Amino acid sequence: MSFASESAFITSFAIGLVGFGIFLYGKKQRRPAQLAVGVAMMIYPYFVSGTIAMIAIAAALVAALLLALRLGL
Repeated sequence: MSFASESAFITSFAIGLVGFGIFLYGKKQRRPAQLAVGVAMMIYPYFVSGTIAMIAIAAALVAALLLALRLGL
């Protein structure tokens, strides 16, 4: 795992922390959508090195989670 800058490292840490929170909530409430998004947010920063790309992927994952919740999943 190599980061392009310090901001990429901080961004990956913040996204992973938010993902961990979503994962814990999904585990406690037994909600598969939150579990999946939480795991994805904890893992993907290891494979993406750009700050903007990480933020865009995180936004897409959160949007997918909100859509899943609106659909009742």
